[in-house]
Amino acid sequence: MPSPKFSRLISAAALAFTLTGVAATTSTAAHSSRAAKSLLRSAIALDARNETITLPLFKGRTASGKTTWYVVTDSSARTDANRRGVNFAPRLKNALGTKAVQKARSVGGVLRFAGTVDFNPERKVVPGDEGFPPATAEPGAVGDARYSPLVTIGGGVVIDAPQVKNGTGQSDSVVSIDTKARRVTLRLLRGFFNGTSILYVRTDASAGLVAALEGSTLAPNLNAAPGLGSNASSSGRSAIIPVINGVRGKGKPGRQGLQSAVLGEGDPLNITQSFPGAKDYTPVWDLHPAVWTDDAITSGKRHLLRSAADVANEVRAGRITSAGKERSNTSLGGLRAIGFISNCSTVALG
Repeated sequence: MPSPKFSRLISAAALAFTLTGVAATTSTAAHSSRAAKSLLRSAIALDARNETITLPLFKGRTASGKTTWYVVTDSSARTDANRRGVNFAPRLKNALGTKAVQKARSVGGVLRFAGTVDFNPERKVVPGDEGFPPATAEPGAVGDARYSPLVTIGGGVVIDAPQVKNGTGQSDSVVSIDTKARRVTLRLLRGFFNGTSILYVRTDASAGLVAALEGSTLAPNLNAAPGLGSNASSSGRSAIIPVINGVRGKGKPGRQGLQSAVLGEGDPLNITQSFPGAKDYTPVWDLHPAVWTDDAITSGKRHLLRSAADVANEVRAGRITSAGKERSNTSLGGLRAIGFISNCSTVALG
């Protein structure tokens, strides 16, 4: 089991699962193929080495009529996803009727959103004595009471349409943006699905600490998505598993985790449970942080985890325990959820 000191550390810092806002990441090319493939037909460009993607930018309006700019990455309807050139994410429809999905209207082909984002706050992240938990963590973008990146205009279809710029500023995940050319380049993170390297974009989070560390938008309404700690067909969520205390050391075999990432050794290399197009896919990721036990560490049992099955096996073997305190997820060997969401669309394979 974790030592008392480490237990205090994870209880305060388990939310910090993407950490790229705290320390610059280095190349993780060792985990990628030379021929990374974009999953979005609508994507304008993919730079796997530098972990960025360029997407079409769409003009919308806020409820007050002001201009806002957004991207689309997923749709709950296969025909709509094919038409847009985005991911098919069938489980998004399970969030319909909750605060996790905001209602919009199409006026002359332009979406008018009920909720929007204030990009004006200054993002502040000050590492703590051990990197994390951070001494200070304040998000640089905050959604209003009606904002969610998940949007419906009716017909039972939900799209993932995060707003990335308006008159108050732009998302901290933006690398560059051109409203005249209608394109935006966003930062990505590398992770794993079923043993394969993936890249994903992160745009929103339901907890302020996560939004600050990710450089994403605080969107508390996302937590209304059904299915906390569940992979049931009725869930609107899918698990992401960050390893808190994996092997550390830049370039070291098996390197992974939050401690390593905050030290600037590379991406945290989180593990996802579903993949675009599958019946269980959704970008609404339910965080299940994992902790290697002291016994696993001292006996040299830590290794690079590449799949949800790897995680479940280690949980059942007693070498990994939960940082979360919420529902036990049977599909992950009993690993517990921590109780919040990060909106992350898988956009590339390899």
